[in-house]
Amino acid sequence: MNSEDMLNYVFAKLAEAEKLSQDNTQAGNVPFEHRKTYYQVKKHIDEFLNGNVENRFLIMPGLRGVGKTTILFQIYEYLRKEKGVDSDRILYLSVDELSTYLGVGIFEAIDVFVGEVHETSPVYLEKELFIFLDESHYDKEWSRTGKIVYDQSKKIFLIFTGSSALSLEMNVDAARRIKKEPVFPMNFGEYNLLKNNINPPDDFSSSLMDLIFKGDENSVERASRKENEMKKNLLVLSKPVEKEWENFLLCRDFPFALNMERNEVYERVFTIVNRVVEKDVFSLKSFNTESRPVISRAITFLALQDPGGTSDAKLATKLGKSPRLIREILNILELTHLVFSVKPYGTAGKVVRKSWKYYFLSPTVNAAIRFKLGKYNRRDRKLLGVLAESLVASYFFRMKETVHRPLRIFYDPANNGVDFLLQTADDGVIPVEVGVGEKDRTQINRAITRYKSEYGIVISNTTSKIKKEGNVIYIPLVTFSFI
Repeated sequence: MNSEDMLNYVFAKLAEAEKLSQDNTQAGNVPFEHRKTYYQVKKHIDEFLNGNVENRFLIMPGLRGVGKTTILFQIYEYLRKEKGVDSDRILYLSVDELSTYLGVGIFEAIDVFVGEVHETSPVYLEKELFIFLDESHYDKEWSRTGKIVYDQSKKIFLIFTGSSALSLEMNVDAARRIKKEPVFPMNFGEYNLLKNNINPPDDFSSSLMDLIFKGDENSVERASRKENEMKKNLLVLSKPVEKEWENFLLCRDFPFALNMERNEVYERVFTIVNRVVEKDVFSLKSFNTESRPVISRAITFLALQDPGGTSDAKLATKLGKSPRLIREILNILELTHLVFSVKPYGTAGKVVRKSWKYYFLSPTVNAAIRFKLGKYNRRDRKLLGVLAESLVASYFFRMKETVHRPLRIFYDPANNGVDFLLQTADDGVIPVEVGVGEKDRTQINRAITRYKSEYGIVISNTTSKIKKEGNVIYIPLVTFSFI
């Protein structure tokens, strides 16, 4: 592509941004509420504008559909309307479009934006520029480009979004400069903010984390106090909170799903899963075209199985493929964060020859695949149990990824073992049992004894409030979903 065509393209993107921003940040002239990640990015923007130039190379990795593009355009709106930044100083680009249709990389686009539009070089920039690069993983050189631009100028603020594999594609030099702000599906607090305009209590999430990882009387008392605040806030709901939560669990943890019919949500989510396979998986690894249906069947198998481990060999036999190919497929699916694995617990130096468990990052994905294949019944309590366990697993996973608590997540390989074992920074183990329906203390007590734990946790829908009885902490599923 010649430089004149590239310049015209960049000008076109600058001109389109205002309309794109409106389309992506409001519905019926009503602006979308802001999620937690927006405020974290906004804080970095404010610091940058105030002269603190350290955190000006951001990445926002996350699964398709979780709202990364919306957050980018909400930041665009903030810069334009509240900070008075001229539109020609904010460039939004889809790297997918840049790569697929123009055959050029991020570096060429930034070079034209700075050199031709602003008629200078990064070194001599006088005003701050903001460059938002959506779906950056389509340019394999994205992190090198970001590192070069970061080093050339302290006047350029960069945000790269993309699949969760962005975190693993960073080169060593870039990694030292990057600030990561991952985006996940919504928790129940964000859902109520965006759907019902109900704010969760301040520091509710952190109080729940302290409850789980400290387990002392002070953390129980603080979390209980926040839980009571939450219950008062939710009194304005038009339906019982348990029904609202069940609706959230089944199909409402993606922001786009807030006002859609259930069937529409599942169709959209199923499309996202297909795009993850067709676009993200093949951008991360060059499988041959014959592997495409194998990948889809592997995802289907994971969605339809009850919670429990699956081995490469077992899945390979089921699909009639080699264990090596299946292992490669599962590894890549984990890189996209469509799924993640939980390994069996083994003490130091001990190898546990057990299958791994796989969970979807969003329970809605699991439900959507089941719906598409005629295996979905919302009144089936067993299905609700499967999705509840998936939700708890995914929240522990995001906590590990963002605040590094727990240090690791395992499952209990013992017969009739608990669902999860959380390894803490001091090598302690916290057993966790999850359930829809009555849960007695047998499993959790056995795990507390086996792993010499100070306490264990039961997360279920039959517990009405946070409480601690002996060395067992009980947390309602609804309450846990605010973490």
